[in-house]
Amino acid sequence: MPVHRRVEHVMGMPVSLALRGRHAVDHEADAAWAEVLAALRDVDRVFSTYRPDSVVSRLDRGELALADCPTEVHEVLALGEQARQESRGAFDVRRPGPSGRRVLDPSGVVKGWAVERAARVLERLRATDSCLSAGGDLVCRTALPGSPGWRIGVEDPADPSRVLAVVPVRDGAVATSGLAHRGDHVVDARSGEVPRALASVTVVAPDLTWADLDATAAFALGADGPAWLRARPGRTGVVVHADGRAERFSGPSRSPRARRCG
Repeated sequence: MPVHRRVEHVMGMPVSLALRGRHAVDHEADAAWAEVLAALRDVDRVFSTYRPDSVVSRLDRGELALADCPTEVHEVLALGEQARQESRGAFDVRRPGPSGRRVLDPSGVVKGWAVERAARVLERLRATDSCLSAGGDLVCRTALPGSPGWRIGVEDPADPSRVLAVVPVRDGAVATSGLAHRGDHVVDARSGEVPRALASVTVVAPDLTWADLDATAAFALGADGPAWLRARPGRTGVVVHADGRAERFSGPSRSPRARRCG
């Protein structure tokens, strides 16, 4: 069955939608795509650190109190604090800034959280598989009877034209963090330094919020990242070390009574 794609530039990154099935090319798909883009633009107005008028920029400058911020800001900061605790401080929504001041930058939370939320709109497209991609991170869903699912390639960080591995995803998310994807923006919050032990981390998880958080946190943890990921329930994926070695990992299965990690 053919896959139909739509692409737009939002939040400073390419956002694409792949659909196959009953509503792949009709007005319902067009309406859902428009809602996805509108949701992401709304998030950008609140959370962009590049916009001086955003809520987060005003909060960071002290022009706005946290109590006066939208509930979404509280949700994102709570997720960031949870990730900080679970990563032993390697991940933090505050980064070193000029004059030693720690700058509020929740970008490491916002991307996955925003795309996961926006993707919920696509669930109303009955009998239609969807794959929403934002800057290379994806939310995949299958609703088509007999669907083959989605096959996601993990690129070689040293040669993006080369695929190191393929991970099958039916209903879940895939996120990758590494120097090739985010430059020197990922730092170990404990030291303020860019980690160099790993080249990239790709995480497959039930939702993109935590796939993205875990990929970023594991990369920030450096040499400790692979072992940390293997202890994360419901996570699988691929770690590429700085020397080019690719290592698959799989965390423990998530039992029905296990605490939800995202």
